[in-house]
Amino acid sequence: MRMISPVTVDIFQRTPGTRSINLRGCRRDLRHPTSVRDYGGDRQIRKWLNIIIARISCFLFNKNKTQSLQPLQCEQKMHTGHTFRPVGEVASSYKEEFSSSLKALQEELRHKETIKEKFEKTFQHIKAQADHTERQIKQQFGKLHQFLRDEEKNTITALREEEEQKKQMMKEKLEEMNTHISALSDSIRDTEEMLKASDVCFLKKFRIKMERVQISQPDPQTPSGALIHVSQYLGNLLYRVWKMMQDIVHYTPIILDPNVAHRNLFLSDDLTSLKWSLNSQAFPDNPERFDEYSCVLGSEGFTSGKHCWDVEVKESLYWSVGVTTASNQRKGCVFFNSDVWWVQYGLDDRFGFPIKQKLERVRVDLDCDEGTVCFSDSGNNTPLYTFTATFTDTVFPFFWSNDFKILPVLPVYRLIEEL
Repeated sequence: MRMISPVTVDIFQRTPGTRSINLRGCRRDLRHPTSVRDYGGDRQIRKWLNIIIARISCFLFNKNKTQSLQPLQCEQKMHTGHTFRPVGEVASSYKEEFSSSLKALQEELRHKETIKEKFEKTFQHIKAQADHTERQIKQQFGKLHQFLRDEEKNTITALREEEEQKKQMMKEKLEEMNTHISALSDSIRDTEEMLKASDVCFLKKFRIKMERVQISQPDPQTPSGALIHVSQYLGNLLYRVWKMMQDIVHYTPIILDPNVAHRNLFLSDDLTSLKWSLNSQAFPDNPERFDEYSCVLGSEGFTSGKHCWDVEVKESLYWSVGVTTASNQRKGCVFFNSDVWWVQYGLDDRFGFPIKQKLERVRVDLDCDEGTVCFSDSGNNTPLYTFTATFTDTVFPFFWSNDFKILPVLPVYRLIEEL
């Protein structure tokens, strides 16, 4: 059995005055105690073992300098007055502290991986948003293109119909003229034949033929308006098409922001209406999004001027409309604590200004300069309530309902026509 460890050998070799000892012989002597006399008996072995033990015991930990000591350093006076503890004991204590740090790092790693997963979902959502938006853009432009193609076809069809009418009228005039020309040609031919006849024959038919030759018919006249009304087709063509586009194109003063809407709100493709559902959507939890109340804001905020919009709520079980500041906290349950000016129907009377009667449409009139928010029943222009405030922050239209639609406004020329 091997009696001398590698550490002992290392210490022995690094210890002055011991290199002259024959280790091979020592190992042999330890295996065969009877041969110890060859190296000076028990006294020599005892001296050798004392050196080894002294060097091993010097592997201590200097707490004052936070370092382990090498065997040769044990004899230096620089460690006088320092506290020493066994390395194993100190290492065990430090390993516990290091294990706590490791757990903190592992927890931080899991936290970072969670954030990374959130960012990856946001990345995928951005791509899905872009693809969906592109499809909607193509669809909307497709409607415009189809409308323009239809209007082009209708305009050209009207042009060709007028062309056929005018051409038919001129065909009739041409046939009438051909009849006159044919009659004249016959008269000319008869006259030429009479001139070639004998004098007796000529005199017999002269009086009758002379009366026919002298009878002339009036020339057909070119009818008025025979040409194409070019100005009717080209005059203000683009403007007239734009006016006709009002039947399919509408302007809505408020557009909803899908990046703010609660997950249970499903917005329409044109972002002017929504419906609440029990099924939530896998949206990123971005800082702007509501996570507690099923609310949504308008996409554009206001800092000055007058603004007005009508909200159709006739299908709503409950609804709230108003304005709020851009800095108002949307996370958690603190949104309604301040900076919200709103009226509501079907909710707790402690919140907002309650409306008792069921309405079909609600109008919001915002005057940022005067600091007023007026609510009215747009169906009969009945005032509901008016808030007065000083707006120092950007204000956004605010909505909370299970079903509503922001109504489009009529173009100015249509308003004038209705007046």
